[in-house]
Amino acid sequence: MRAYFLRRLLLIPPTLIGLTLIVFFITRLAPGGPLEQALMQAQQSSLEHGAGRTSGQGTALSTDQIDQLKHYYGFDKPWYVAYVQWLGKVAQGDLGTSFRYNEPVWDLMCERFPISIFYGLTTLVITYAVCVPLGIVKAIRHRTWVDTGSSVLIFAGYAVPGYVLGALLLVIFSARLRWFPMSGFESEGFANLSFADKIGDIVHHSILPLCCYLIGSFAFVTLLLKNQLMDTLASDYMRTVVAKGVPYRRAVLGHAFRNSIIPLATDFGQNLALFFTGSFLIEHIFDINGFGLLGYTSILDRDYPVVMGILLLSSLLLLLGNLISDVLVAVADPRIRFG
Repeated sequence: MRAYFLRRLLLIPPTLIGLTLIVFFITRLAPGGPLEQALMQAQQSSLEHGAGRTSGQGTALSTDQIDQLKHYYGFDKPWYVAYVQWLGKVAQGDLGTSFRYNEPVWDLMCERFPISIFYGLTTLVITYAVCVPLGIVKAIRHRTWVDTGSSVLIFAGYAVPGYVLGALLLVIFSARLRWFPMSGFESEGFANLSFADKIGDIVHHSILPLCCYLIGSFAFVTLLLKNQLMDTLASDYMRTVVAKGVPYRRAVLGHAFRNSIIPLATDFGQNLALFFTGSFLIEHIFDINGFGLLGYTSILDRDYPVVMGILLLSSLLLLLGNLISDVLVAVADPRIRFG
Protein backbone atom coordinates (compact mmCIF):
# COMPACT_ATOMS: atom_id res chain seq x y z
CA MET A 1 0.00 0.00 0.00
CA ARG A 2 2.89 2.34 0.73
CA ALA A 3 4.21 1.82 -2.80
CA TYR A 4 0.77 2.66 -4.21
CA PHE A 5 0.54 5.99 -2.41
CA LEU A 6 4.12 6.78 -3.33
CA ARG A 7 3.29 6.23 -7.00
CA ARG A 8 0.23 8.46 -6.61
CA LEU A 9 2.35 11.20 -5.12
CA LEU A 10 4.89 10.91 -7.92
CA LEU A 11 2.08 11.22 -10.50
CA ILE A 12 0.95 14.58 -9.12
CA PRO A 13 3.74 16.74 -10.70
CA PRO A 14 3.35 15.38 -14.28
CA THR A 15 -0.43 15.66 -14.00
CA LEU A 16 -0.17 19.29 -12.92
CA ILE A 17 2.26 19.98 -15.75
CA GLY A 18 -0.13 18.45 -18.27
CA LEU A 19 -3.13 20.45 -17.01
CA THR A 20 -1.33 23.76 -16.82
CA LEU A 21 0.34 23.21 -20.19
CA ILE A 22 -3.02 22.74 -21.92
CA VAL A 23 -4.60 25.80 -20.27
CA PHE A 24 -1.51 27.93 -20.89
CA PHE A 25 -1.65 27.00 -24.58
CA ILE A 26 -5.36 27.87 -24.74
CA THR A 27 -4.75 31.28 -23.18
CA ARG A 28 -2.36 32.07 -26.02
CA LEU A 29 -4.97 31.17 -28.64
CA ALA A 30 -8.03 32.73 -27.00
CA PRO A 31 -9.04 36.08 -28.53
CA GLY A 32 -9.47 39.22 -26.48
CA GLY A 33 -6.31 38.77 -24.42
CA PRO A 34 -4.65 41.47 -22.30
CA LEU A 35 -2.47 42.64 -25.20
CA GLU A 36 -5.44 43.07 -27.50
CA GLN A 37 -7.38 44.88 -24.77
CA ALA A 38 -4.46 47.27 -24.16
CA LEU A 39 -4.18 48.04 -27.87
CA MET A 40 -7.92 48.61 -28.14
CA GLN A 41 -7.93 50.96 -25.15
CA ALA A 42 -5.00 52.92 -26.57
CA GLN A 43 -6.75 53.24 -29.93
CA GLN A 44 -10.00 54.40 -28.35
CA SER A 45 -8.13 56.92 -26.23
CA SER A 46 -6.34 58.33 -29.26
CA LEU A 47 -9.61 58.65 -31.19
CA GLU A 48 -11.25 60.46 -28.28
CA HIS A 49 -8.39 62.97 -28.09
CA GLY A 50 -8.18 63.37 -31.85
CA ALA A 51 -4.71 61.87 -32.17
CA GLY A 52 -3.70 60.50 -35.53
CA ARG A 53 -2.62 56.94 -36.13
CA THR A 54 1.01 56.09 -36.54
CA SER A 55 2.04 55.87 -40.18
CA GLY A 56 1.56 52.37 -41.47
CA GLN A 57 -0.02 51.12 -38.27
CA GLY A 58 -3.63 50.35 -37.37
CA THR A 59 -3.17 51.46 -33.81
CA ALA A 60 -2.24 54.60 -31.85
CA LEU A 61 0.93 52.99 -30.46
CA SER A 62 4.30 52.81 -32.11
CA THR A 63 6.10 49.58 -32.87
CA ASP A 64 8.41 50.05 -29.90
CA GLN A 65 5.46 50.60 -27.57
CA ILE A 66 3.77 47.47 -28.87
CA ASP A 67 6.94 45.49 -28.31
CA GLN A 68 7.11 46.81 -24.76
CA LEU A 69 3.51 45.69 -24.16
CA LYS A 70 4.26 42.26 -25.57
CA HIS A 71 7.24 41.98 -23.23
CA TYR A 72 5.18 43.13 -20.24
CA TYR A 73 2.42 40.59 -20.88
CA GLY A 74 4.86 37.84 -21.86
CA PHE A 75 3.75 37.59 -25.50
CA ASP A 76 7.16 38.37 -26.95
CA LYS A 77 8.25 34.72 -26.85
CA PRO A 78 6.77 31.48 -28.22
CA TRP A 79 4.16 29.98 -25.93
CA TYR A 80 6.27 26.95 -25.00
CA VAL A 81 9.22 29.16 -24.02
CA ALA A 82 6.92 31.36 -21.96
CA TYR A 83 5.44 28.28 -20.29
CA VAL A 84 8.88 26.97 -19.30
CA GLN A 85 9.70 30.37 -17.81
CA TRP A 86 6.38 30.43 -15.92
CA LEU A 87 6.99 26.89 -14.66
CA GLY A 88 10.46 27.89 -13.46
CA LYS A 89 9.01 30.79 -11.48
CA VAL A 90 6.36 28.52 -9.97
CA ALA A 91 9.08 26.13 -8.82
CA GLN A 92 10.58 29.10 -6.96
CA GLY A 93 7.24 30.02 -5.36
CA ASP A 94 6.46 32.90 -7.73
CA LEU A 95 3.05 32.70 -9.40
CA GLY A 96 3.53 35.95 -11.27
CA THR A 97 1.89 39.36 -11.07
CA SER A 98 -1.74 40.13 -11.80
CA PHE A 99 -2.37 42.22 -14.90
CA ARG A 100 -5.44 43.85 -13.38
CA TYR A 101 -4.39 44.49 -9.78
CA ASN A 102 -0.62 44.75 -10.42
CA GLU A 103 -0.04 42.67 -7.28
CA PRO A 104 1.55 39.23 -6.79
CA VAL A 105 -0.91 36.46 -7.57
CA TRP A 106 -0.08 34.60 -4.36
CA ASP A 107 -0.92 37.68 -2.26
CA LEU A 108 -4.25 38.07 -4.04
CA MET A 109 -5.15 34.45 -3.35
CA CYS A 110 -4.02 34.61 0.27
CA GLU A 111 -6.37 37.56 0.85
CA ARG A 112 -9.30 35.37 -0.21
CA PHE A 113 -8.28 32.19 1.61
CA PRO A 114 -9.89 33.00 5.00
CA ILE A 115 -13.28 33.73 3.44
CA SER A 116 -13.34 30.64 1.24
CA ILE A 117 -12.02 28.39 4.02
CA PHE A 118 -14.70 29.72 6.37
CA TYR A 119 -17.53 28.89 3.98
CA GLY A 120 -16.00 25.62 2.81
CA LEU A 121 -15.22 24.29 6.29
CA THR A 122 -18.53 25.44 7.76
CA THR A 123 -20.46 23.86 4.89
CA LEU A 124 -18.59 20.57 5.26
CA VAL A 125 -19.05 20.37 9.05
CA ILE A 126 -22.77 21.23 8.96
CA THR A 127 -23.42 18.89 6.04
CA TYR A 128 -21.91 15.81 7.68
CA ALA A 129 -23.17 16.72 11.16
CA VAL A 130 -26.75 16.84 9.88
CA CYS A 131 -26.80 14.43 6.93
CA VAL A 132 -25.07 11.45 8.57
CA PRO A 133 -27.58 11.16 11.47
CA LEU A 134 -30.43 11.95 9.08
CA GLY A 135 -29.32 9.23 6.66
CA ILE A 136 -29.19 6.69 9.50
CA VAL A 137 -32.68 7.65 10.68
CA LYS A 138 -34.07 7.49 7.15
CA ALA A 139 -32.61 4.02 6.62
CA ILE A 140 -33.99 2.68 9.90
CA ARG A 141 -37.38 4.42 9.48
CA HIS A 142 -37.71 3.62 5.79
CA ARG A 143 -41.16 4.39 4.31
CA THR A 144 -42.36 6.10 7.47
CA TRP A 145 -43.52 9.71 7.76
CA VAL A 146 -40.02 10.71 8.88
CA ASP A 147 -38.46 9.27 5.73
CA THR A 148 -41.15 10.66 3.41
CA GLY A 149 -41.24 14.13 4.93
CA SER A 150 -37.48 14.59 4.96
CA SER A 151 -37.22 13.27 1.39
CA VAL A 152 -39.71 15.85 0.17
CA LEU A 153 -37.73 18.65 1.81
CA ILE A 154 -34.28 17.60 0.62
CA PHE A 155 -35.46 16.85 -2.93
CA ALA A 156 -37.21 20.22 -3.12
CA GLY A 157 -33.99 21.87 -2.00
CA TYR A 158 -31.89 19.80 -4.40
CA ALA A 159 -34.07 20.86 -7.33
CA VAL A 160 -33.33 24.56 -6.71
CA PRO A 161 -29.83 25.71 -7.79
CA GLY A 162 -27.87 27.52 -5.12
CA TYR A 163 -27.55 30.76 -7.08
CA VAL A 164 -31.29 30.83 -7.80
CA LEU A 165 -32.03 30.34 -4.12
CA GLY A 166 -29.53 33.10 -3.33
CA ALA A 167 -31.35 35.60 -5.53
CA LEU A 168 -34.67 34.61 -3.97
CA LEU A 169 -33.33 34.91 -0.42
CA LEU A 170 -31.88 38.33 -1.17
CA VAL A 171 -35.19 39.62 -2.50
CA ILE A 172 -37.25 38.29 0.41
CA PHE A 173 -35.03 38.50 3.48
CA SER A 174 -32.69 41.35 2.52
CA ALA A 175 -34.54 43.73 0.19
CA ARG A 176 -38.06 43.39 1.60
CA LEU A 177 -37.81 42.20 5.20
CA ARG A 178 -34.31 43.68 5.77
CA TRP A 179 -33.39 40.89 8.18
CA PHE A 180 -29.99 40.28 6.60
CA PRO A 181 -27.47 42.46 4.75
CA MET A 182 -27.55 42.56 0.98
CA SER A 183 -23.90 41.71 0.36
CA GLY A 184 -20.41 41.37 1.73
CA PHE A 185 -18.72 39.27 4.37
CA GLU A 186 -18.57 41.91 7.09
CA SER A 187 -19.91 45.37 7.92
CA GLU A 188 -18.10 48.61 7.17
CA GLY A 189 -17.18 49.28 10.81
CA PHE A 190 -16.07 45.71 11.43
CA ALA A 191 -12.60 46.69 12.71
CA ASN A 192 -14.09 48.80 15.51
CA LEU A 193 -16.36 46.04 16.87
CA SER A 194 -15.64 43.90 19.89
CA PHE A 195 -14.69 40.25 19.47
CA ALA A 196 -18.22 39.00 20.26
CA ASP A 197 -19.76 41.59 17.95
CA LYS A 198 -17.36 40.58 15.16
CA ILE A 199 -18.50 36.96 15.45
CA GLY A 200 -22.13 38.05 15.40
CA ASP A 201 -21.52 40.27 12.39
CA ILE A 202 -19.88 37.46 10.41
CA VAL A 203 -22.69 35.05 11.31
CA HIS A 204 -25.26 37.65 10.31
CA HIS A 205 -23.65 38.06 6.90
CA SER A 206 -23.11 34.31 6.40
CA ILE A 207 -26.54 32.82 7.04
CA LEU A 208 -27.97 33.37 3.55
CA PRO A 209 -24.84 32.30 1.62
CA LEU A 210 -24.50 29.19 3.79
CA CYS A 211 -28.08 28.22 2.98
CA CYS A 212 -27.16 28.31 -0.71
CA TYR A 213 -23.98 26.28 -0.14
CA LEU A 214 -25.75 23.63 1.94
CA ILE A 215 -28.88 23.07 -0.10
CA GLY A 216 -27.22 21.08 -2.86
CA SER A 217 -25.04 18.82 -0.70
CA PHE A 218 -27.77 17.79 1.75
CA ALA A 219 -29.61 15.51 -0.64
CA PHE A 220 -26.49 13.85 -2.04
CA VAL A 221 -24.88 12.96 1.29
CA THR A 222 -28.13 11.96 3.01
CA LEU A 223 -29.41 9.68 0.27
CA LEU A 224 -25.98 8.19 -0.40
CA LEU A 225 -25.66 7.09 3.22
CA LYS A 226 -29.27 5.96 3.46
CA ASN A 227 -29.15 3.74 0.37
CA GLN A 228 -25.79 2.24 1.31
CA LEU A 229 -26.95 1.58 4.86
CA MET A 230 -30.15 -0.09 3.67
CA ASP A 231 -28.15 -2.40 1.41
CA THR A 232 -25.86 -3.27 4.30
CA LEU A 233 -28.76 -3.96 6.66
CA ALA A 234 -30.24 -6.36 4.11
CA SER A 235 -27.02 -8.38 3.82
CA ASP A 236 -26.64 -11.90 5.20
CA TYR A 237 -24.01 -11.09 7.79
CA MET A 238 -26.24 -8.42 9.34
CA ARG A 239 -29.08 -10.91 9.71
CA THR A 240 -26.60 -13.26 11.35
CA VAL A 241 -25.48 -10.53 13.77
CA VAL A 242 -29.06 -9.78 14.78
CA ALA A 243 -29.88 -13.51 15.06
CA LYS A 244 -27.02 -13.95 17.55
CA GLY A 245 -28.75 -11.55 19.91
CA VAL A 246 -26.84 -8.35 19.23
CA PRO A 247 -29.13 -5.35 19.94
CA TYR A 248 -30.38 -3.78 16.74
CA ARG A 249 -29.03 -0.33 17.56
CA ARG A 250 -25.59 -1.74 18.27
CA ALA A 251 -25.72 -3.81 15.08
CA VAL A 252 -26.53 -0.74 13.03
CA LEU A 253 -23.98 1.63 14.57
CA GLY A 254 -21.25 -0.91 15.30
CA HIS A 255 -21.38 -3.10 12.19
CA ALA A 256 -23.52 -1.73 9.36
CA PHE A 257 -22.55 1.93 9.69
CA ARG A 258 -18.82 1.37 9.22
CA ASN A 259 -19.34 -0.49 5.96
CA SER A 260 -21.82 2.15 4.80
CA ILE A 261 -19.50 5.12 5.15
CA ILE A 262 -17.09 3.88 2.48
CA PRO A 263 -18.84 5.91 -0.29
CA LEU A 264 -18.74 8.95 1.99
CA ALA A 265 -15.03 8.40 2.56
CA THR A 266 -14.54 8.34 -1.20
CA ASP A 267 -16.27 11.69 -1.57
CA PHE A 268 -14.82 13.35 1.55
CA GLY A 269 -11.31 13.93 0.27
CA GLN A 270 -12.55 15.49 -2.95
CA ASN A 271 -14.27 18.21 -0.92
CA LEU A 272 -10.84 19.53 0.02
CA ALA A 273 -10.77 21.67 -3.10
CA LEU A 274 -14.11 23.21 -2.10
CA PHE A 275 -12.46 24.68 0.99
CA PHE A 276 -10.76 27.19 -1.28
CA THR A 277 -12.56 27.39 -4.61
CA GLY A 278 -16.10 27.89 -3.34
CA SER A 279 -18.86 28.85 -5.79
CA PHE A 280 -18.28 31.90 -7.95
CA LEU A 281 -22.02 32.23 -8.70
CA ILE A 282 -22.98 32.38 -5.02
CA GLU A 283 -20.07 34.72 -4.23
CA HIS A 284 -21.05 36.89 -7.19
CA ILE A 285 -24.68 37.16 -6.04
CA PHE A 286 -23.77 38.02 -2.44
CA ASP A 287 -20.73 40.10 -3.47
CA ILE A 288 -18.39 38.00 -1.33
CA ASN A 289 -14.76 38.70 -2.15
CA GLY A 290 -13.73 35.06 -2.00
CA PHE A 291 -11.64 32.69 -4.04
CA GLY A 292 -14.44 31.77 -6.42
CA LEU A 293 -15.21 35.39 -7.31
CA LEU A 294 -11.51 36.04 -7.88
CA GLY A 295 -11.38 33.20 -10.40
CA TYR A 296 -14.56 34.40 -12.11
CA THR A 297 -13.33 37.99 -12.53
CA SER A 298 -9.87 36.88 -13.63
CA ILE A 299 -11.38 34.87 -16.49
CA LEU A 300 -13.55 37.79 -17.60
CA ASP A 301 -10.63 40.22 -17.40
CA ARG A 302 -8.23 37.80 -19.13
CA ASP A 303 -5.96 38.08 -16.10
CA TYR A 304 -3.97 35.01 -17.13
CA PRO A 305 -1.45 34.92 -14.23
CA VAL A 306 -4.34 34.74 -11.75
CA VAL A 307 -6.11 32.15 -13.89
CA MET A 308 -3.01 29.97 -13.98
CA GLY A 309 -2.40 30.38 -10.25
CA ILE A 310 -5.96 29.39 -9.36
CA LEU A 311 -5.84 26.46 -11.78
CA LEU A 312 -2.58 25.24 -10.28
CA LEU A 313 -3.83 25.41 -6.69
CA SER A 314 -7.27 23.94 -7.45
CA SER A 315 -5.78 21.05 -9.42
CA LEU A 316 -3.25 20.34 -6.68
CA LEU A 317 -5.98 20.29 -4.03
CA LEU A 318 -8.14 18.00 -6.16
CA LEU A 319 -5.30 15.53 -6.69
CA LEU A 320 -4.44 15.57 -2.99
CA GLY A 321 -8.12 15.15 -2.18
CA ASN A 322 -8.33 12.03 -4.33
CA LEU A 323 -5.30 10.64 -2.52
CA ILE A 324 -6.90 11.42 0.86
CA SER A 325 -10.06 9.66 -0.31
CA ASP A 326 -8.06 6.50 -1.00
CA VAL A 327 -6.52 6.70 2.47
CA LEU A 328 -9.92 7.12 4.11
CA VAL A 329 -11.36 4.20 2.14
CA ALA A 330 -8.48 1.99 3.27
CA VAL A 331 -9.05 3.06 6.89
CA ALA A 332 -12.80 2.49 6.71
CA ASP A 333 -12.48 -0.91 5.05
CA PRO A 334 -9.38 -2.96 6.08
CA ARG A 335 -10.19 -5.49 3.35
CA ILE A 336 -9.13 -2.96 0.70
CA ARG A 337 -5.52 -3.24 -0.34
CA PHE A 338 -4.04 -1.01 -3.00
CA GLY A 339 -1.49 -2.70 -5.17
